[in-house]
Amino acid sequence: MDNSIETTRNPLAGRVALITGAAHRIGAHTARALHREGVNLVLHYRSSAAAAQQLQNELNAQRADSVVLVRADLLDDDALPAIVRDAHSAWGRLDVLINNASSFYPTPIGSVTVAQWDDLLGSNLKAPFFLAQAAAPYLKASHGNIVNIVDIHADRPLKRYPVYSIAKAGLVMLTKALACELGPEVRVNAVAPGAILWPENDMDEVTKQRIVNRTFLKRQGSPEHIARAVLYLIRDAEYTSGQVLTVDGGRSLNS
Repeated sequence: MDNSIETTRNPLAGRVALITGAAHRIGAHTARALHREGVNLVLHYRSSAAAAQQLQNELNAQRADSVVLVRADLLDDDALPAIVRDAHSAWGRLDVLINNASSFYPTPIGSVTVAQWDDLLGSNLKAPFFLAQAAAPYLKASHGNIVNIVDIHADRPLKRYPVYSIAKAGLVMLTKALACELGPEVRVNAVAPGAILWPENDMDEVTKQRIVNRTFLKRQGSPEHIARAVLYLIRDAEYTSGQVLTVDGGRSLNS
């Protein structure tokens, strides 16, 4: 196939994206959405080796040699530049960094430990900053993108989750600061999900229904909605940088 024709038809064909926390949930849906657009993927995971391998096999079966895996702990400072170097070396370029990986659990005031603070700030804020810093030269060369997955609770804190809310608020500011620092070559934006996936720990049905009822659309969103928002920011939002696209059915407007 004539590569020039394919690129004209699909502007993302042959581009390379690094997605952190890509083995399951929103990360995996985003990987599938970008892969359908012809993007080659570097999928980061920490402990979900089986899920990462399964996703890699699924996508490589659709398009051979289009997905590679990289395993790393994002709290390991020395690992962060290595992740980016490995991503770039896979195809000799890097066009997109998606900071999706996140720790999420309650930290009620009075019980917070330094370890919890370091974990939540590390995965949600520190790692995205240093990954972006390492990726910046490659992204500038390709006039690429960074998309951060934030949270509606970056603006309106979630009760019993103060440290998580603080970390996501920092990631929103990081999005704006990086847009300032890396422009004009690199666009930096964020997606803020609302009621998309329930926490992996138990949540009772009454609480779930209460959350859904607070949305204007009166229904739960899906990971595919987030994946489409990420795709839009990467592929279509050519004059958008430093912005947060909220995908929450209107919940954040409903006090």
